[in-house]
Amino acid sequence: MSKQRFFVVLLALVLTGCATKQYPQAAAVTPEETATLNCSALDQELVKAHSVQSDIDQTGQFDALTVLGFVGDFGLGNGIAKYNATRKAEKRVTELQSLKAAKCSQQLS
Repeated sequence: MSKQRFFVVLLALVLTGCATKQYPQAAAVTPEETATLNCSALDQELVKAHSVQSDIDQTGQFDALTVLGFVGDFGLGNGIAKYNATRKAEKRVTELQSLKAAKCSQQLS
């Protein structure tokens, strides 16, 4: 009976080790993007960045991986992964908006 219990615990640990959700990652705005993106391209990049934010929210919804993640580490792994992905996406949106304000406000005047 103890061997059977050991294998059940081992199986649960293996399953929870893979239970961290995979959140989409947004890259920081690169110097090349800063130099080459025009206003139209900046608008497209902002749409993409907002889409990544939406994908992060959808990935963060409650599901079986949420339960397994909670069993494995009280949900800390998923929480940290979501926090990091959200922070990167917000940083990219902020950088793109700042770049758009700097490059495109001159065209409006």
